[in-house]
Amino acid sequence: MLSAGIDLRKIRERLGLTMRDVEYASLRISQRHGSEEYLIPPSRLSDIETKGVVPSVFRFYSLASIYRKPVRGLLQLYGIDLDAIGSEWASSRPPKTHLVLVDKERAGYHVPVKLDPGFDLRETSNLGRMVQQWGLVPLSVLGHLASQEYTYAYIGSEDYTMYPILKPGSFVQVDESRRRVLDRQWRSEYERPIYFVETREGFVCCWCSFRLNSLVLQPHPLSPTPVRVLKHPQEAEVIGQVVGIAMRIGDLVPADPPESKESSTTKPDAVLSSSNSLKAVNAAVLSTVSTRKKTL
Repeated sequence: MLSAGIDLRKIRERLGLTMRDVEYASLRISQRHGSEEYLIPPSRLSDIETKGVVPSVFRFYSLASIYRKPVRGLLQLYGIDLDAIGSEWASSRPPKTHLVLVDKERAGYHVPVKLDPGFDLRETSNLGRMVQQWGLVPLSVLGHLASQEYTYAYIGSEDYTMYPILKPGSFVQVDESRRRVLDRQWRSEYERPIYFVETREGFVCCWCSFRLNSLVLQPHPLSPTPVRVLKHPQEAEVIGQVVGIAMRIGDLVPADPPESKESSTTKPDAVLSSSNSLKAVNAAVLSTVSTRKKTL
């Protein structure tokens, strides 16, 4: 902490600012925000620079503004690397499926810029060993390379809707340009598109089909989650199609998935919206069964 304070003092001195200058500048910031939390008196600034006192989040904001430095850079003086937050996600296992927001403030990302010439996409390989060189690529460059908008989502640790294809704790990549639900005969369950859907209760990844003005949310046959029929788009909206997945195996999924809460506490047709009937669900299930029989 003391070394971080010394670095802050060096930044201030390079700018030719006195402690009084910092105080007056922070006073204007605090007046603009209507809070004295942004104010940095000379005594407090001295404690920060010489005694290892850590500034509050409000004073971090003031210092970043006065010193013309990003907050990210000032936090790094204290050993806090915001770019490493993603590596800490494994420490938490939220029970509900949710969107994963990518930090847009980063100037660039480390990506493979040189691969082993012997790398063959047709063979299973250790990608880490195939990368000969990593490089920092600016986000502006990645923006030109991207041809589509993607959303990233995390499958909740209690979400078994598409188990075992999508295991709880997985990260999925969603192509928002593919919102149209395709309806045809699929040769296998792996060929059938999985959609990322937003409902009033939250988000879910599942197979989808339309029945009149309703969207049928169909889970995997081995999943304990029941079929749901919801009004479209009032109760359910397709965000996009799942086009990529990253998941761990082994320790994230129990051997026996828990029984569905709905099946143990409600009647089979309790998940239907008021404008639909059990007949619609049966039709959706029978349609899938017949398709699977034809495939087999």
